Amino acid sequence: MMKNRSVILIVDDEISNIEIMSAALEDDYEVCFATSGEEALAVAQSVLPDLVLLDVLMPGIDGYEVCRRLKKERLLADIPVIFTTGLNDQEAEVRGLSVGAIDYVTKPIQPVILRARVANHVELKRLRDQLAQMAVTDALTGISNRRHLEQTLERETAKLASTGEWLSVIMVDIDCFKSFNDTFGHPAGDRCLAMVAAALTRAVHLASDLAARYGGEEFVCVLPGRDLEAALEVARDIQVQVNSLNIPHPVSTVSPNVTVSLGVASACCLPDMTASQWMAHADRQLYLSKRAGRNEIFSTVFTAQEDGFATD
Repeated sequence: MMKNRSVILIVDDEISNIEIMSAALEDDYEVCFATSGEEALAVAQSVLPDLVLLDVLMPGIDGYEVCRRLKKERLLADIPVIFTTGLNDQEAEVRGLSVGAIDYVTKPIQPVILRARVANHVELKRLRDQLAQMAVTDALTGISNRRHLEQTLERETAKLASTGEWLSVIMVDIDCFKSFNDTFGHPAGDRCLAMVAAALTRAVHLASDLAARYGGEEFVCVLPGRDLEAALEVARDIQVQVNSLNIPHPVSTVSPNVTVSLGVASACCLPDMTASQWMAHADRQLYLSKRAGRNEIFSTVFTAQEDGFATD
């Protein structure tokens, strides 16, 4: 499904209704459809539409129940739902709004009204998505912030625990950054942070990966599905990408250019493990890297029984 245009999911057990709505919208949107509640939930999970046009009365689970289930799913809860129904009464509208619908369109469908309602709610969703993205983005570097990092790590550890898959975390620290700031000033330090963040995003490039600013000159990369060997490849690429920036750092005790130290922690996810374990182990490895002279990569594979380590 192409995502350069907004995606509209039409759910109706009458093919003729789907055809009318699709004809009204297909010039401006990518349109997909389902003919039952069960199919609608499956399609929504796979496509992640920008808006759902949902029939109220369908065989099997009705539109009200479909809407309730959509709103319970983390990935689907923010998708606006417009009910399409012939039940032109206030009680039906109140019930629909109470389960999470954002609007109503009555049948028979009027294409002009449908297009206007859909356009309004798609635009509102776009603005909400922008605000949500701003809330989880580090303003200086443009990558994810600590809040988004913590949310992502919690989600990934819970998700991967069901299958026992690998998860790796890389902690990255810019070497001798305080002396860099003291020498060149904070504006130059900010530019350095932004350039290193861009280098991280070039190394951490899979759709499931995350690069985030943890705070100050520290960054964290979350690599779902990556074992230690794969994570070390990413860590080495991070070093290469940062070195290739050739940012002068004449007062560094490590190199004439800006370098980074890295700590890598990998484990198979299990139900009793917490996101804080990956952070603690990666932090310990970062500490060892810096103690060994900086511009190093230290790593570990840990198990559910192991506790984290303090770095002081």
